[in-house]
Amino acid sequence: MKNSCTKLHVLRNYLVILQAISRKYSMESFHWLRELFTTTDSVAHIALLYAVVIAVGVYLGKIKIGGVSLGVTFVLFAGIVAGHIGFTAPTPILTFVQDFGLILFVFMIGLQVGPGFFETFGKQGIKLNGLAASAILLNILVMFACYYIFFDTNNKMNLPMMVGTMYGAVTNTPGLGAANEALGTVFGQNAPQIASAYACAYPLGVLGIIGAIILIRYICSIKLEKEEARLKAMEETAANKKPYKMHLEVTNKYLEGKTLLQVHDFLNRDFVVSRLVHDGELCIPNRDTIFHVGDQMLVVCAEADQEAIMAFIGPKLDIDFEQQDQPLVSKRILITNPKVNGKTLASMHFSSVHGVNVTRITRHGIDLFASAGLPMQVGDKIMVVGPEDAVERVANQMGNSLKKLNAPNIATIFVGIFLGLIFGSFPLAIPGMPVPVKLGLAGGPLIIAILIGRYGYKIHLVTYTTTSANMMLREIGLVLFLASVGIKAGAGFFETVIDGDGLLYVLTGFLITIIPILVVGPIARIKFKFNYFTIAGMIAGTYTDPPALAYANSICSKEAPALGYSTVYPLSMFLRIFTAQIVVLFFCG
Repeated sequence: MKNSCTKLHVLRNYLVILQAISRKYSMESFHWLRELFTTTDSVAHIALLYAVVIAVGVYLGKIKIGGVSLGVTFVLFAGIVAGHIGFTAPTPILTFVQDFGLILFVFMIGLQVGPGFFETFGKQGIKLNGLAASAILLNILVMFACYYIFFDTNNKMNLPMMVGTMYGAVTNTPGLGAANEALGTVFGQNAPQIASAYACAYPLGVLGIIGAIILIRYICSIKLEKEEARLKAMEETAANKKPYKMHLEVTNKYLEGKTLLQVHDFLNRDFVVSRLVHDGELCIPNRDTIFHVGDQMLVVCAEADQEAIMAFIGPKLDIDFEQQDQPLVSKRILITNPKVNGKTLASMHFSSVHGVNVTRITRHGIDLFASAGLPMQVGDKIMVVGPEDAVERVANQMGNSLKKLNAPNIATIFVGIFLGLIFGSFPLAIPGMPVPVKLGLAGGPLIIAILIGRYGYKIHLVTYTTTSANMMLREIGLVLFLASVGIKAGAGFFETVIDGDGLLYVLTGFLITIIPILVVGPIARIKFKFNYFTIAGMIAGTYTDPPALAYANSICSKEAPALGYSTVYPLSMFLRIFTAQIVVLFFCG
């Protein structure tokens, strides 16, 4: 009995010791975890802060209400909540990450839209871009009207908050970033946190854009079925530059003894003869090849030119050289050699030097006719026809390495950012301005990126990045910017909404959203006779709003919304960013 009591006593002591160790270990674990979340100046805490805010925001942004989601913009709201509860980081760190994210975001946007930026100003493009610019100007005018009607103009902080409201209303985050940076120049450390007003106006802005597009349909008495029929008719009758292949026989006696170059110059149309059969022998023709009556050939031309070329040379044949000829091969070759970047097809002398013909080029998924003056770019795919060994030599010269193409051109990105920051920091003194005007961290990199995207090949910069790489870098920059802005604005956000002018920001933001659309949309329809789906895409591009584009695509089976969107998007993005800084520097100083 005594031994049993002794054993129980020893066991009890062990248990007491284990409990004490357990309590101490638990307290130390809790202390370690608490330090991770509260020590704001540690690298681990800052990384954890951004990881939590971005992950929560991205996941919440996937939730759809009525088929509409806020996307990554929900990162801003997650950051606001984190900042409100004191989950934050030192202000200099937040500012650095915010500005770096903005630079990366706008630069990748510029690099993406650059190749097609200047091509959007065609006959129809000028009209659409003019309407988009008018809508942007109206957004600014409505903002000022709301400011003078609803707010105390003696309070110099009200106008900057209205700028934030406007950019929430038009769902344009880069403009918010540009305005934030310009406000830092004017107000220094005391710059107002306009992200609060942006967050108030943004949700209703997304819904307001889609709602206004729907309202235009009823204002103009538009029937969707008739609009689809109009698009189909336009597609059937419109001339375009899609490559068109046809097999012809030479029956025009005028062509007897004429060279391919002479025929090409006389017709004054671009076409490529990729294969020719003379007296039963198949060959790859060049500019000096002589035509004879009875020759058979494979011609590739622009779809709009097929009738004229067929009428001049001869009728179509019901044969297929591509199936008949074994000595010749057709191959798509990927251009990955930087030395080829920017060179025209004519300068490469494919026919005379290599004995092959290039019949078409695929760029960004779109087939282009291989005209002699078309400059090639890294990332293009060219269709080459010729003897197998010659085609392989051309493939080696062009690079044709998918692995090499998938490697991002990091040097070009950072060279562009370097030039963009210098360009954006150049001061332009304007009489009457409190400080010199600068394009800043947003405008400078954006303009340089557009120029590099379009003309970089002229200075031997390879500007190609895969779509996935561009989107990844762009989204990383965007979420870093949104998270930083939200965390900084979080401390006073709920006071602004509940005790301040939050409801006024929602109301005025809604007016800024819909009034320009209801003015410009009917004008585009009634005066310029644009198709409703094109107008919907144009409005989505003007407001740089993907949810609105998704809605327009959902009601149309054609490409009209996407074409309207892409036509005005580059100029609209540039104007949103540029006007943000102009408004702040001219009127908020």
